[in-house]
Amino acid sequence: MLAQQQVTALKGVGPKQAEKLHKLGLFVVQDLLFHLPLRYQDKTRLIDFEQVIVGSEALLEGEVFAQTLTRGRRNSLLVKMQSASGEMLTLRFFHFHQRQAQQFTRGKTLRVFGEVRSGPTGLEMVHPTYEFINPDAPPALDDSLTPIYPTTDGLGQISILKLVKQAIVLLKQAPLEELLPEGLLFQLQLPLLNEALLTLHEPQPTDNLQQIKQFCHPAQQRLIIEELINQQATMQQMRAQEQARHAPAFKVSTATDDLLGNLPFTLTHAQQRVWQEIQQDLTQPHPMQRLVQGDVGSGKTVLAALAAIQAAKAGYQVAIMAPTEILAEQHLQAFTEWLAPLNIPVAFLNGRMKVAEKRGMMAQIESGEAQVIIGTHALFQDAVVFHKLGLAVIDEQHRFGVHQRLALHEKNNLDDVHTHQLIMTATPIPRTLAMTAYGDLDLSVIDELPPGRKPIETAVLSNEKRFEVMQHLVAKCEQGIQAYWVCPLIEESELLHAQAAEVTASQFTEQWPDLRVGLIHGRLKGDQKAMVMNAFKAHQLDLLVATTVIEVGVNVPNASLMIIENAERLGLAQLHQLRGRVGRGDLQSHCVLLYQSPLSQTGKARLNIMRETTDGFRIAEEDLKIRGPGEVLGTKQTGGLQFRIADLKRDSEWVPIAKEWADILIHNHPGLIESLQARWIGQKIDYQHA
Repeated sequence: MLAQQQVTALKGVGPKQAEKLHKLGLFVVQDLLFHLPLRYQDKTRLIDFEQVIVGSEALLEGEVFAQTLTRGRRNSLLVKMQSASGEMLTLRFFHFHQRQAQQFTRGKTLRVFGEVRSGPTGLEMVHPTYEFINPDAPPALDDSLTPIYPTTDGLGQISILKLVKQAIVLLKQAPLEELLPEGLLFQLQLPLLNEALLTLHEPQPTDNLQQIKQFCHPAQQRLIIEELINQQATMQQMRAQEQARHAPAFKVSTATDDLLGNLPFTLTHAQQRVWQEIQQDLTQPHPMQRLVQGDVGSGKTVLAALAAIQAAKAGYQVAIMAPTEILAEQHLQAFTEWLAPLNIPVAFLNGRMKVAEKRGMMAQIESGEAQVIIGTHALFQDAVVFHKLGLAVIDEQHRFGVHQRLALHEKNNLDDVHTHQLIMTATPIPRTLAMTAYGDLDLSVIDELPPGRKPIETAVLSNEKRFEVMQHLVAKCEQGIQAYWVCPLIEESELLHAQAAEVTASQFTEQWPDLRVGLIHGRLKGDQKAMVMNAFKAHQLDLLVATTVIEVGVNVPNASLMIIENAERLGLAQLHQLRGRVGRGDLQSHCVLLYQSPLSQTGKARLNIMRETTDGFRIAEEDLKIRGPGEVLGTKQTGGLQFRIADLKRDSEWVPIAKEWADILIHNHPGLIESLQARWIGQKIDYQHA
C-alpha cells in the first residue's frame, strides 16, 4: 500500500534525498500524492505578443533582434526579441555567463516562458526559461498544464516532478482507499479521491484553470472537505482526551495577592477577568489548555507570573518558554523582580551557556532545586529533565507549534500526571479563526490596554523623504529620546530594494559621529545581541538599527520613535508587532513607515490600515482579509496549523459541514478517523498527545 511504502522505494531516492523529502513532510509515497502544486504554468499554447497581459505568464515565440550588455554595479544582458508581426519584447538577465550571451545571435528563433512585465522600454521578461528552436520543425507543445510544487534546499522542481510522476504511476496501479462516506460525496457532488488527485497533478487544458486558481474546482473541494473533517475530528479528540487526563490541582495561594499588592500598577478589568479564568483552571484536576491573546503591551507577562506563583507555592516546577533569547532575558529580569521577594527561585537556561554551566543548571532542574525555569528552545532538549513539572507557559504559540507542546508531556517525570499549559500570543487572532484553529484550547482575550497609554501616531512616507526622516530622528535623539530604525533584510538586494541594517548604521555614524548607534540582527551571536540590547536599555545608545529580530517582546519605555523601512514588504501583523516596541512609557510615541514606490494596491491598503488604527484586533481582521489564516496564525513554518490544501478563511463555508461530518465519523466510524489522521498528518506529528 502507498500509505506504508517509504519514499526510498522510489527510483533515485537514497538516504540523503529521503532526508530532504522529510523536510517537506514527505515520508511515504502517499505523502507525495498529497504534496499538491502551488500553481500551474500553461505551456500548452503559444500567445501572440499583442495578446499578452502584463503580470501574467505566457509562452511566446519569436526571433532574436538584438542583444546588448549593460555595465554598472550590476551587469545585465538585454535581449530584444521580435514577433512575426514586428512586436518587441525585452529579455533581461542579471545572472549570465559570456557563452550564454553569445548564443543570442540575430535571427535565431526562440521560445520563452515567464511573467510579462512593463519595463523601461516596453514589455519585458526577467530571467525567463527559454530554448532555441528550429522554426521548420518546432517541438510539440505540452499536452497538460505544468504543476509547480513546494520545494526545499537541494530538492528542486524537476526532482519533485519526477518523484510525483512515479507516485502517480503507482496510484493508477493501486488506488488509495476512499475514506469519506458515499453519502457525503453524493450530497456535495464531489469526485472520488483518486480522480481528484489525478486532476490536480495532471490537469488537462480542458480543465477549468480559473476554477483551480480560485480553489473552487470540485477536485480541490474533494480534498479540502476531507482535510477539514480530519482537522475538526482531531481537535475534538484532543479536547476530549485532555479533559480525561489527570493534572495536579493547585490551591489558591495568598502569595499571588502579595505580588498584586507590591505592583506599581493595578490590573485592568480585562487582566483581572483572564487571571480568574487561569486561576480557576489551575485548581482543577485536569490539565489547563488555555490560549491567552492580548494586544501588544496589554500585560500578559504579569498573568504568567501569577500562574507561576500558584504552581510554585503548590510545590511544582514551572517552565517559561520564550521564542527569542532577547525576550527570554527580559522575562528573567521581570520574573526575578516579582518572584524573588516571595522566596521562589528563578533559573535561566539558554543555548549559549558554557557546557559546565549548562550541566549544572540541568542538574538543578532535575533535582527540583530550580523551581521557575525560563528559557528558549533549549528547554526542549532531550537532556533537560524536570523533577516535578506542573505548569508550562509558552510565549508566542505560533513560533513553537504543536510538536513542542507534545515534547513538554514527555518532559514530566510524574507518572500519569500531565502539565498545565498556558499559551500566550501578542498576535491578535480573529475570534472565529482562533476557535476553529485552536479548537482544543480554551480562549481568553485581554481586550484592554493599561490606562495612560497614548496611542502611537503613525505617518506613511515615501522613501524619497528618507534623509529628512533621518535628520528628524537625530534631532529627537539630541532631545534625549531613543529610537529604533528597522530594516527588513540583512543584506542589500537591488531586486527587493531593501536597505541593509549594516549600511543604514554606517550612514548614521558617518553623517552624525556623535550619535550613539547600536546594530542588532539575526546573525549576531546571542551574547552579542544581549550586550547591544542591554546598552540600549541603559540609554548608552541613542539609536538601535535592527532587523525584525526585535519584533517580539522588547520593552524600552524611553524609546518613543520607530522608523520602519520598506514597510510595504512586511505583513500587517509584523508591522503591528514592530510598532508595539514604542509607546511602552508615558511619552507620546511616533512611528514612520517608509515605503518604496510604486506601491501595489495591497501595499497601499496595508499601510493605510496601520496609519488609521492601533487596535490589534481590527488589524488582525484586516490581515485575515489580505493573507491566509496560516500566515495570520504564523504557522506556515512551525508545524502548528499547517494545511496541505484547506484555508480556514477561504473555505470557511466548509467548516460547519466538516464539523458535522467529523461528529458523525467519531460516533459511527471511529476507525476511519485514525486512517484520516495517518493520511493527512502521518509521521509529521503526533497531534493526539499534544
